[in-house]
Amino acid sequence: MPIAKITGHGLAAIGVAVALLWSCVLGERAMVRRALTERAQILREMERLQRRQRPEPVSLPSPRSPHRVRVTAG
Repeated sequence: MPIAKITGHGLAAIGVAVALLWSCVLGERAMVRRALTERAQILREMERLQRRQRPEPVSLPSPRSPHRVRVTAG
């Protein structure tokens, strides 16, 4: 003798709730996977940009630059 019966509407509501739950779980997995992919891509791009930006060497003074003249009294 059954204690409770599940009606057709109740069974449909349970099915909708389960489908909604699984869609949330699968959606979250897809978002996490996409976020990890984007993070890896951004880190590779940052590394590539840092390799490009090498410091420019400082130019040497020209050999014929005017020297300061010291005047001594006496």
